[in-house]
Amino acid sequence: MTVESINWMAGGPQGSGVDSAANIFGRACGYGGLYVYGRREYHSNIRTMHSYFLQRISKQPTLANISDVNLLAAFDAETVVRHVGEVVSGGGVIVDSRDLGVNVLKDISTFSEDYKTQVREFMTQNDVGETINDFLTFAKQKNIQIFAIPYMDLLKQIGEKLNVEKVSTLEKMINVLTIGVSFALLKYDRALVEKAIRATFHEKIADMNVVAVDTTYDYAEQNFNVNSFKHKLEKMDITEPRIFLTGNQAVAMGKVLGGCRVQTYYPITPAADESEYLEAHEILKTKKGGEEAIIVLQTEDEIAAVNSASGACLAGARAATSTSGPGFSLMAEGVGWAGNNEVPLVITYYQRGGPATGQPTRHCQQDLRFAMHAAHGEFARIILASGDIEECFFDAAEVLNLAEKYQMPVIHLLDKGMANSSQTYPVFNYGKVKIDRGLIVGEKELEGKVYKRFQFTESGVSPRAFLGTKNGVQWCSGDEHNEMGNINDEPIIRRKMMEKRLKKLELVDREVPLEMKAKFFGDQNAENIVVSWGSPKGAIIEALNQLKEEGFSLGFIQVRMILPFPAAYLKAMLAGKKRIIDVEDNATAQLGGVITEHTEIKPTHYVLKYTGRPMMTTEVYEALKAVLTGKAAEKQVLMLGA
Repeated sequence: MTVESINWMAGGPQGSGVDSAANIFGRACGYGGLYVYGRREYHSNIRTMHSYFLQRISKQPTLANISDVNLLAAFDAETVVRHVGEVVSGGGVIVDSRDLGVNVLKDISTFSEDYKTQVREFMTQNDVGETINDFLTFAKQKNIQIFAIPYMDLLKQIGEKLNVEKVSTLEKMINVLTIGVSFALLKYDRALVEKAIRATFHEKIADMNVVAVDTTYDYAEQNFNVNSFKHKLEKMDITEPRIFLTGNQAVAMGKVLGGCRVQTYYPITPAADESEYLEAHEILKTKKGGEEAIIVLQTEDEIAAVNSASGACLAGARAATSTSGPGFSLMAEGVGWAGNNEVPLVITYYQRGGPATGQPTRHCQQDLRFAMHAAHGEFARIILASGDIEECFFDAAEVLNLAEKYQMPVIHLLDKGMANSSQTYPVFNYGKVKIDRGLIVGEKELEGKVYKRFQFTESGVSPRAFLGTKNGVQWCSGDEHNEMGNINDEPIIRRKMMEKRLKKLELVDREVPLEMKAKFFGDQNAENIVVSWGSPKGAIIEALNQLKEEGFSLGFIQVRMILPFPAAYLKAMLAGKKRIIDVEDNATAQLGGVITEHTEIKPTHYVLKYTGRPMMTTEVYEALKAVLTGKAAEKQVLMLGA
């Protein structure tokens, strides 16, 4: 079913409070029983460059963003230029009245020359003048309402109420002023907005911001005909407990629930938010009223991070490290060491735009093959890719089980799109999380025996004793070794040890349930099948639902386990299909290539995106419909998102 929603966007210079405004907005909507899907986009510098946050609000759960904006809250002139084209008929733009006279090409210093060329072309093609007011006049022709707000005058009023003489000290509150105007136009319960503010700031700052919101809320009601703005947010009854969280937070919470007690990291975008969230919640309250703790260790670099995590695993802790592309590049040798020593190491890998530093704060799915093949030599690893925030949570716990049960490195593959998205969910069923530590032996089991850490077994999994266990003497080396762990490169030992490690992948493939390997959505009998992985999942499912309403039959296979690859399942599901449409956020269709390698079945069409912005339902729907109606080229490249 097509989901009706209101899409609110806030934009402004990096560091101007876009994120906090969006978080307040989303939290207030959540308090009113509404579902929220938020997406954060930001530049890689610390301040001044453009950032924005899109919040999709609905009475029903939503799975992705769409391109339409119903209400744009512009903190500066640049936001108007970059996003006014996304505002749809019947929508509105909130703008600082001081910005109306800004000359777009002369006064906005943060525009690149390449972007200025695009703006000039737009102005010429649409006969738009040089000022922000001219751009807004153009918007009015599309039946878009403009709400110019005298923020400085309002700040003076707020200063008087708060006994603050220097208005300049209050300018940082403009982000909250836009919240007041936005909710007034949307006719939303201001008590819920106040509740969200008080949940965001400590008491004194919260009191100031409540005054600011009330002032602008009143101003909007007194100076605009708010009823003429057709969009409205109405609160609903909440029938179950809910949470509102980001992908980073979901992973952190899942790790804690899954028993992770050591997390190592070196700061890198977008992975660091997860570790910083864990740092803020290192002391854990247990159900029985006691306390536990998770050790979060910031190391000097990613090499130290991966090796420290391996050390913690060997000592018996459930341990993980978290990183992004450049950091994982440095970890490669450490990953190989863990593979050689069958260490149950978990690496949470958030993909971002590359190569090199690439796009440090932008999205991609370009590292699938890198994760599959990083580190020299051949060794067993598991790769599990989550497709939404709920999967992030449960997968973060489950990968710890996989690592310890099968004694090998596990890469939990995510991306910036999921990391920096936020969503409303009913509280997750924590009871679904079970801990399986695998084949562990202790002092009593080893008494009177010679312990062989890398003992040859039928399954390939050897009894594991933690370092320091009495009677459990063992050696760990980067070299090939015998069952004891002593360096040994005799041909027969080399062959047996290589086969021991690799055959565990066959065990994983046999034992892991299908829903962890792949999920199917839509019509099982459809002759048109979409294949994808990771964060495009939500946009694809929403697009499928819209196409179903229009009479199209379509199925979708979400590939979750990349290694070992579910080749038999995919070969059976894809055989004989008329159209196989590969949807990915990369330029080389990496999953499509892997499917062809394992099944000898090649996708017929490719829908790809590599601009650094996640896929939206709008563009995925249009691309799939073009394929189904015979109007698409073999490869389509998506471009939505500023």
